[in-house]
Amino acid sequence: MSALLKLSPGLRAALITVLTGALCLALEPVAPWLVKWPADWTLPATEWVGAALEWLLGGIKPLARWFSGLLGYPMAWANAALTQTPWPLIIGITTAIGWYLGGLAMAALGFVGLSFVLTSGYWQESMNTLSLVAVSVPLALIIGGAIGILANEAPRIKPAVQGVLDVMQTVPTFAYLTPLLLLFGFGPVVGLIASAIYAAPPMARNVLLGLERVESEIKEAAVMSGGTRAQQLFLVEIPSASLQIMVGVNQCLMAALSMVIIAAVIGGNNDIGWEVLLQMRKANFGPALLAGLVIVVFAIVIDRMSGALATERKRYDPRVAYGILALAILAALLAARFLPGPPSWSLFDGAAQWVDDGLGAFNTEHGAKLTDFKNNTMFFAFLPLRIGLDDAVLPFTWGFQWTNAMSLWFFGVAGALAGVLWATGRPVAGLMLLIAAGVIETGVANLPWPFLFVALGALGWVSAGRNLAVMVVVLLSTILLSGLWEPAMLSLYLSGISVFACAIVGGLLGVLCAISPLAWRFIRPVCDMLQTIPLFVFLIPVLMFFQIGEFSAFLAICLYAIVPMIRYTRHGLANTPGDLVEAAVASGATPMQILRDVRAPYAAPTILLGLNQTILYAFAMLVIAALIGTTGLGQSVFLAIGQADVGLGISAGAAMAILALIADRLVQGLAEERRRALGL
Repeated sequence: MSALLKLSPGLRAALITVLTGALCLALEPVAPWLVKWPADWTLPATEWVGAALEWLLGGIKPLARWFSGLLGYPMAWANAALTQTPWPLIIGITTAIGWYLGGLAMAALGFVGLSFVLTSGYWQESMNTLSLVAVSVPLALIIGGAIGILANEAPRIKPAVQGVLDVMQTVPTFAYLTPLLLLFGFGPVVGLIASAIYAAPPMARNVLLGLERVESEIKEAAVMSGGTRAQQLFLVEIPSASLQIMVGVNQCLMAALSMVIIAAVIGGNNDIGWEVLLQMRKANFGPALLAGLVIVVFAIVIDRMSGALATERKRYDPRVAYGILALAILAALLAARFLPGPPSWSLFDGAAQWVDDGLGAFNTEHGAKLTDFKNNTMFFAFLPLRIGLDDAVLPFTWGFQWTNAMSLWFFGVAGALAGVLWATGRPVAGLMLLIAAGVIETGVANLPWPFLFVALGALGWVSAGRNLAVMVVVLLSTILLSGLWEPAMLSLYLSGISVFACAIVGGLLGVLCAISPLAWRFIRPVCDMLQTIPLFVFLIPVLMFFQIGEFSAFLAICLYAIVPMIRYTRHGLANTPGDLVEAAVASGATPMQILRDVRAPYAAPTILLGLNQTILYAFAMLVIAALIGTTGLGQSVFLAIGQADVGLGISAGAAMAILALIADRLVQGLAEERRRALGL
C-alpha cells in the first residue's frame, strides 16, 4: 500500500483502474451483476419523477395556460406585423440596417439573403418563423439579463446561478418539451417558450461576465459621484459592459433561431421549421434542403448583423440608409399596386427537383458503394467499440468467430506493448494502452459499472481533487440506480466515438491552420458557416446519402461538433508567446520540434477547452440525432415526448446532462491542471 502511495497521481489512478477492470473481467462469470445491474436493484426513479412533476405541474397548469394565452397576443401581433408588411419594405429595412452596421458588404448580404428567401417560395413561412423569434428573443433577453444582474448583485447565490445555467445548457432541449407540453398544451406558444428557455442562459452568462469585467476604476468613479446603486448599475456599469452584453444578444438570437425546427415538432405552426420536417418525412430532400437553406440564410444574416453590434466598428453614413429606406417604400407602393403579394412560386423548384433527381441517380449508381462503406465502418469499427470484439467478430461480419484464445492473445500483445512502454519510462501510457484494449475487447455498452465508477472517479481525483471524484461517483450512481445505465452507455459510446473523430480530424485541421495562414483563410469561412447552421439542418445532407441509422447520426454529430476543436487548436498553437518560439529557434530546433515540444505543450490548456466544447456540442446533437434512428438516452427523450411521459423525459434528459456535466468538469479540471503546470 505504501508503495502505491509513492506513485504519481496519474500513474496511481491508471493502475487502480487497470486492476479494477481486470478484477471485474475475472469475476464476471460468477458475479454477472458487475456488468449488468439487476433490474430488481433499480429504483422507480422515472415513476417518482413523473408523479412528482405531474402533481406539481398540475397545480400550476391553470396559471401556465393563462400565461400561454397572454403570450399568444404578442406572437399574433408580431406575426401580423411581419406577414402584412410589404416584402420590399422588409428587404429594404434589412438592407439599410446592413449598410449602417457594415457598409456595402453587409448591405449586400442582407439584400441577397432576403431576396433568396423571397424567391424560394417560403416567404410566408419565414415570416411565421421570425414572429416566433421576435417574441422569444426579447423574453429570453429580459429573463437572461435579470438572472445575470441578480448573480452580479448577490455574490452568495452566484455559484448556484452558475450551476443552474450549466444544467440548462447541458440538459437536451427535447427533455423539457414534455413538461412544457403538459403545462402549456400543444401550439406555437409552446415553441416560443421552449426557445426562450433555451436562449436565456447565453444572455445571462454574458451579462454576468460583462459586469464582472468592468474596470474597478470605473466602479469607483461611479461610487464617488454619489449615485445610488441602481444608478451605478444602469448608468455606468451596464453601458461599460455593453460590448460583452451584445455578444450575449448575438448568442441569444442564434440559440432561438436554432430552436425553430424543434419548436415546430411541438408547435405545429406553418413555419419554415415545419416545412423542413414535412419535406424530410416525405423524403423530398431537394425541397427539405431548400427550406433548410432558408434557415441557414436567416442564421447568417442575423449572426453577422448582431455580431457587428458587439464590436467597436465604425458606423456608416446613415443618409445612405435613409435613401435605401426611401427606395424600399417606393418599391412597396409599386408592389402593392401591381403585385398581389409575395410570390407563392419558387425560383428554385427546378433546382430542388434537380437535387432529388440527381440524388436518385447518384444513389442508383453509387448506392451500393456507399452502403458497403457504411456497413464496413459499422462492422469493423463502430460495432466492436459498442459491444466488444467478443460479440462483434462473427462469421457474418468479420468472416470468422472470435474465441477465448483470441482474447488471451489480444490481451497478451497489449500487455507486452504496455510492458515495453513501462520499461522505456512511460508507465502511464502503457497502462492507458491496457485500458483501451479492455474497452475494445469488452465494448463500451458492456463495460462493468465498477470499472467506469473507478476510472472516471480516479480521473476526477487527478484533475481536480477529491470533491470532483466524489461528485462523479454520486452522479453516476443516480444513473445506475434509476435503471437508465444501458441507454446511458449507448449514448456514451456514440458521443465518445464522435468526439474522438472530431479530436483527431479537428486537431489535425487546427494544426494545419496554425502553420498555414492560407489553409486558415479557406477553412475559417467553413467553420463560420457550420457554427451558424441550426442543429437540425445537419441531418439533411447525411440523410441524403446514408439514410437513417447510427452512421448518419455519427456524421451529423461530427459536422456540428468539430468546429470548436479546429478553432481552439489553431488559436492555442498560433498564440504561443514569441519569446518561447525565438528561444527554440535559437537553440537549433526544427519547425516540427518547435510544434511538438514548444507550441503543443503551451497550447494544451486551450486545446483541452476546445475538446470540452466539442463534448458539449456532441451531447447537444445527440438528442437531435435520435430522430434518425439512434439508440440511447436521446431515443428515450424523444419517445417520452410522443408518449407524454414526463418522468421518462426528465430522467433521461437529466442522465444525459449528468454525462455532459461530468465530461465538462473532468476536461476543465485537466485544463486547469495544465495551466498550473505551465505557470499560467
